This record gives sequence, structure tokens and C-alpha cells, in this order.
Amino acid sequence: MTKNAKEVVTMNSVGYQPKIAIVHEWLTNMGGSEQVVSVLLELFPDAPVYTSLFEPANLVPILAEADVRPSFLQRLPKFLRKHQNLLPLMPYAFEQFDLSDYDLVLSSSSSCAKGVITGTKTIHVCYCYTPMRYAWDSYHLYMKPLKGLKRWLAVWLMHRIRLWDRLSADRVDYFIAISHAVQERIRKHYRRESSLVYPPVDIDRFTFTCEREEFYLVVSRLVGYKRVDLAIEACNHLGRNLVVIGEGEEQKRLKVMKRSKGEIIKFMDRQSDQVVADHLARARAFLFSGEEDFGLTMVEALASGCPVIAYGQGGVIDIVEDGVTGVLYNEQTVEGMMAGILRFEELNGKGQGNFEPSLLRGRAEEFSKENFKKSLITTLVELGVL
Repeated sequence: MTKNAKEVVTMNSVGYQPKIAIVHEWLTNMGGSEQVVSVLLELFPDAPVYTSLFEPANLVPILAEADVRPSFLQRLPKFLRKHQNLLPLMPYAFEQFDLSDYDLVLSSSSSCAKGVITGTKTIHVCYCYTPMRYAWDSYHLYMKPLKGLKRWLAVWLMHRIRLWDRLSADRVDYFIAISHAVQERIRKHYRRESSLVYPPVDIDRFTFTCEREEFYLVVSRLVGYKRVDLAIEACNHLGRNLVVIGEGEEQKRLKVMKRSKGEIIKFMDRQSDQVVADHLARARAFLFSGEEDFGLTMVEALASGCPVIAYGQGGVIDIVEDGVTGVLYNEQTVEGMMAGILRFEELNGKGQGNFEPSLLRGRAEEFSKENFKKSLITTLVELGVL
């Protein structure tokens, strides 16, 4: 970082350093949003982190050793402390945090963290990954598999959550979005404008080479909205080798698709960061058939010199340049993915074509941790909160 956050605060506030708190949904496993919080702590090392649930054994040291202050939900028996089942209590949990001593609150939110209550002298900036997916854009997708009483309970709950979510958005003074797609959702669902700061990606974990092997790659949680089934079916139809790294509730169904279509699809379940990086460095291209808020794995692929073939909606628009760093296709169908693969192969030809690994790596470097830190501090200064 070229300039420490405290130096920026001092420079812009004549020696006055505001008290800062960070608020995050839950700290139970490492994911993209948890990586963001770890970088926020690098910027603001004295800031406590308020969260609903805390499992330090599952976190990187900077988070496990931070001043983390969990909600009353932490007092539940461990077998009940699953955030997926505690959504009805999340609004109450975040509203109980007393943040009156802080000048600036930074919430890291895709659900309920932005719902904290702050006083008139406290500025609340929300770094928003997306308005709550299951309440808004993906509501009908999440509801579709539910039946009977479970469905009607979910309808009732989500109606109440949706009302609270819209109300709690008014508690935020400034929104910062992670992509243009998320900016559009904030504008649609919250009727608010937002700044744009891309999330940080640890691109130094990845190396790129010019030698690619004859297999395509998917790295993803195997859940419905990721649409990994489209990539599997497309490779089945085209007779292309595909490696799938990941696990999730769709795993059994997807493996049945593999067995019915031969052995060109290889499942590797969940793997270490080193194994993922090795496959990204060798794969012919990375397949991404879902619609994401941003898409960290696509940046990781580019950092490895691996072109991306993706459905052209959501955060991918901010990451992949069609025909240069990858190929975008327009229909979220098997036929759409097949067309994307065939177009990639046509453009790529026998050599690397437009998909020069050093060019891909250069694009990925735009999403580095250092650029995130600089952009975030610049944005906070421009908003007048630092």
C-alpha cells in the first residue's frame, strides 16, 4: 500500500483519527467476502469486527486473531450455529450492536449486516456484494424447489425479510458496490446510487504459463444457481474433457450426468488452493455458466493465463473482454455454452490467438489487493468520510 490508511485520515482530518468499526455477516468460513474483511483489517488494524457468528478455527490468522465481537447468536449450542438456519434472527442480532462510540462504520454486506443502527454522528458506509439475493433477484429461483408447508413458511418469512431489507437500506449513508451489475441492483431495489470499488483478489497465489493442456475447467460450489450442469452437458455433447473442482448439494445429481455420458468429465471434489492454482495454470479455458455478482474465480483464472468462457451477464462484464481475455455468450443454456466453447476454439486456433497469457495476467492485476486498498481509501476520501 502506498499510503497507510491512518496517514490518509491524519492528512485529511488535521490529526484527528476517527474511530472505525467493521461489521460483517458471519465469520464461520473463508470465502470472498471474508477475504475482503481481512484486507479491511490490513487497512484499519485497530477496528473491531462485529458479526453474527464467529468460528476462528476456520479463518485465516488476521481474522481469527482480530478483535471480533459476535452477536447473541454465538451463545447458541454449536450444532444450532448455522447461519443458513438463523436468517429469521439475523435482523435482531445486528440491531443489538451498540455502535454509538464510532465515527465511521464499514459494513461488509450481502444480507443483514447493513441493518445495524447508527447515531446521527456516525457515518455508515456499506460495501455491498449484492442486495439480498434470495429476497430479490433470485427469489423465485430459491422458492422453486420448496413444497407444501415449508414453501408457505418461506413465503411468509421472505416477505417480512424483504420489507426489513428495504427499510434497513435507508440506514446506510453511502453504498459502495463491487460491480456495475450490483450498482444496478442497488439502484433497482434500494433506489440508491453507489460508488464502485472492485473486491481484492490475491493474484500473487497464481502463476501463468503459455503451455495449456486439452481440458476445460470448472471451479465452483456445486449449487443450483451456479449452473455447472450447463458446462457438463456442453462438454458431453462436444466430446471435450472437463475437470470439475468443488462440492455442494448438486454434487450427486451432476455426477449422475457424468456416468450417463462416459468418462470425459472428471470430478475432483473440493481441493486445496495449490491444486486449484495448478489446474488453472494448465487448463485450456475456464468455464463459468452462472451469473455472479462479481466472480473472483474468473479473475484467478486470468491471473493464471487461463482464458474465460462465460455467460455474459452480471459481474463478468467487469472482468472479461470478449474476444480478448475470453469469450462471452448470450444465452444461459447448454447451446449457449456450446457456442461459447466453439467460438473460443475458432478464435484460439492452433496457437494462443487473442488470448495471450501475459495480457490476461495484466487484466487480473487490475483487481489486486493493492488496487482495492487505493480505490477504497480514495472513495472514502471523496465521500468525505476520511
